[in-house]
Amino acid sequence: MSPALVVHHPHPAARPAAEAAARARDWAEIQERMLVPLYEAVYERMETGPGARVLGLGCGSGLALLLATGHGAAVHGVDADGARLELARERLMGGEAAGCDARLTWGSCLEALAEAPPPTLVTAFDTPPGSEELLCLRKSLGKGVPVVLASWGPAERCSMAPVLRVAERLADPSDPPSGWCGRDHLEELATRSGLRLDGSGRVACPFGYAGPESAVRGLLSTGLFDSAVRATDEEQVFKELAEALHPHLRADGTVWMPNLFRYVIART
Repeated sequence: MSPALVVHHPHPAARPAAEAAARARDWAEIQERMLVPLYEAVYERMETGPGARVLGLGCGSGLALLLATGHGAAVHGVDADGARLELARERLMGGEAAGCDARLTWGSCLEALAEAPPPTLVTAFDTPPGSEELLCLRKSLGKGVPVVLASWGPAERCSMAPVLRVAERLADPSDPPSGWCGRDHLEELATRSGLRLDGSGRVACPFGYAGPESAVRGLLSTGLFDSAVRATDEEQVFKELAEALHPHLRADGTVWMPNLFRYVIART
């Protein structure tokens, strides 16, 4: 196995280091695990196993990559968040997967492609990349490589839909939050990028938290509420999020939010 590699360049617009590290830790410890059913469903659908080479776009703190190594795949992740990448390095180079064939790169998918063997599977589990990036990706890969794009399912099937309205309401109109994708957004993104559609799926990903404070911290770590924080302040956003989560508070104090995610398989 080749050693894991991390290349980290500080992002010019990054938050102060301590704040960014705390937010990344909340993502890794609270929020990221909510998407495990999505990760595993895709790996099973794509028959990911020994010999597979997975490129994770927006790999975050590396949980999806760690699960891929558990299937026997070599992995390469790219992300623009240096704090999350540091946590991914701890996972992939430390006790959880020491010695696995893994690379992590700060930057774009094209930089990632230049530093590793061609992938046999590309995933974008968190935020779908832009059409220009996907177009460049298609031109750089061989024919037939699967690219899996994922996002929220129908708003009526997601408890997060009304909660995200907090971000929409508090944000400055000139700085809108990254909101809900349209019903056919992933398909449209793939076809605009010259990719060939080859299937889709839906996966239940309930969000479960130990309590309201844990829920708010987890949701703030996603970045979906950053524009609202910039327009007001984190204390106000924290308060209004807690109120929006009240319908999902159970008698034992936990928070439970059923959500449906969907993914699209496209090929280069």
